[in-house]
Amino acid sequence: MRTGPHVPLNAGRQTCGPGACALLASLALGAHAARAEPCKISRAPELPVTMLGLRPTVHAQINGRDALFIADSGAFFSMLTPAAAQEYQLPYQFFPGLLSVEGIGGSEAARIVRVRKFTLIGHTWDDVEFIVAGSGLGSEAAGLLGQNVFRIADVEYDLANGVIRLVKAKGDCRHTNLAYWADAAGKPYSVIDIERATAPKPHTKADAFLNGVRITVMFDTGAAQSVLTLRAAKQAGMTPNSPGVTSGGYFSGLGHKTISTWIARFSSFKIGDEEVQHARLRFGDIDLPYADMLIGADFFLSHRIYVASSQGRLFFTYNGGPVFDLSAARQPPEPAAAAGGVAVSAEPPPPDAASRLDQPTDAAGFARRGAASEARHDYDGAIADLTRACELAPTEAAYFYLRSTAHYHKGDGDAALADLNQAIELKPDYAEALVARASLRASRHASAAEVSADLEAADRAEPKDSDMHLQIAGLYGSIDEPAAAVVQYSRWIDSHPRESPHMPAALNERCWARALAGQELEQARMDCDAAIRMKPNTAAFLDSRGLVYLRQSKYDKSIADYNAALHLNPKIPWSLYGRGLAKLHKGLTAEGQADIAAATALQPKIAENAARYGIAP
Repeated sequence: MRTGPHVPLNAGRQTCGPGACALLASLALGAHAARAEPCKISRAPELPVTMLGLRPTVHAQINGRDALFIADSGAFFSMLTPAAAQEYQLPYQFFPGLLSVEGIGGSEAARIVRVRKFTLIGHTWDDVEFIVAGSGLGSEAAGLLGQNVFRIADVEYDLANGVIRLVKAKGDCRHTNLAYWADAAGKPYSVIDIERATAPKPHTKADAFLNGVRITVMFDTGAAQSVLTLRAAKQAGMTPNSPGVTSGGYFSGLGHKTISTWIARFSSFKIGDEEVQHARLRFGDIDLPYADMLIGADFFLSHRIYVASSQGRLFFTYNGGPVFDLSAARQPPEPAAAAGGVAVSAEPPPPDAASRLDQPTDAAGFARRGAASEARHDYDGAIADLTRACELAPTEAAYFYLRSTAHYHKGDGDAALADLNQAIELKPDYAEALVARASLRASRHASAAEVSADLEAADRAEPKDSDMHLQIAGLYGSIDEPAAAVVQYSRWIDSHPRESPHMPAALNERCWARALAGQELEQARMDCDAAIRMKPNTAAFLDSRGLVYLRQSKYDKSIADYNAALHLNPKIPWSLYGRGLAKLHKGLTAEGQADIAAATALQPKIAENAARYGIAP
């Protein structure tokens, strides 16, 4: 992210940021030594990192209370969400002029707060400033730790082992391999030049080559998945309409917009000595004014990276496994061939000498490495590490929950359920585990009473502004309880600004749930109207409003919405079925029956499902 065009936030301040200079001093990393002194590196206490999916998270304290942050090397400054500022009762500070921040989702107004006591890796500093923005970041994290922390020294990102290390290189290190772990293991490494960071532009940027074309990449742990700009993809000969291009889903970040992405196969992606041939990469219509590609957390997990800001260089080694995560759907990675200095394999490698140098010694270390392995789709490795964590700390519910996700993604539902049961027994108000168990039970056709019991307990445990209410609402819908889903959607909608990137979808889902229930139909229409205003020409939103009008016996309007939805997507079963019913009501029997037959061909049980809600010919 970056500041708005009129306010250079760091002007007149120390480049290491409020409180961060004290961090460097207190960690006793030392000053620069004379050039004649041999190169030596000293590591600060490790910053433990737990991967939540592809988000690297770290624990800190705000005024003595626990807070979870995303470690975001792409953020120019550390940040708190508006919800966190409210939760921790942090008053806004006066800032002369307007302040905005900008990310791939657009610009967003921002403010400043001052944290009286901020604690990180056992050290506490007074009066630390944070930017307040990022209403679309989700509720699991209080905010981001940005470059005003990670630029105070060299930094080593070892996400596969669940740690980030601040490092000081002392002496003459110009000709030294700072990938010290590679030297110890006799492992190949790459070194590339990085742009000199400045206070206004503190990001870590370097050159790479896409199909032989030079591009600028920015290393951004806050981006879950690496992504190219549409401009860079076009320069390499690829557009969304090129043969073989598939949908990559949506990409979001700071700001209020979600970005459509695509996945395509490029001839070559080369960075340093590492070249991935026939590389499948995600690209989207994102605006990166200083770069052509974000190198995201997926790349950081498959590599160990040392950012030597002191030397203007970046060192990295390949851990093994897929270099880029192409889908949140956990599809098996495709093979990736390599040429040049570093071989890139699609299969997670066995532990090697480099990983043994950092073998965990406690339950927390095994759990962090297990979570990282799970994020890399190495489920066997994740289960082994998390099992060791559970053995060392058998009363820690989080470790059983983490292991349940690895079991689930490996396809072992019984083991996943056993771990969730144990986690909830240890911590009965564990909302994440309760929702996960409800989802697993629903997928296994457990009774609605069992699923509802978990959802009710999760609802009680979560604050009203938690994004988990959206998950709870969706699960109520899956067990045919639309009225209960409406309550959950309302909790979230009423506690979030209209600008939230999730708001259009949430309004549409509440509209749909009300329409299914046949209740509050005028409020349902208003929800759909609002969603359509926010994101016009969205087939799902028009489909939902079509059902509202059908329930209201406004058949011409219902048919019009269904026509518009089917024009955008001709294979929506509910639009075909609803249009068929509306036509039958208008006496257009043959046309209505044809639509119903087409809907049934796409979804054989659609008439049975609709009848459960009283929607029938």
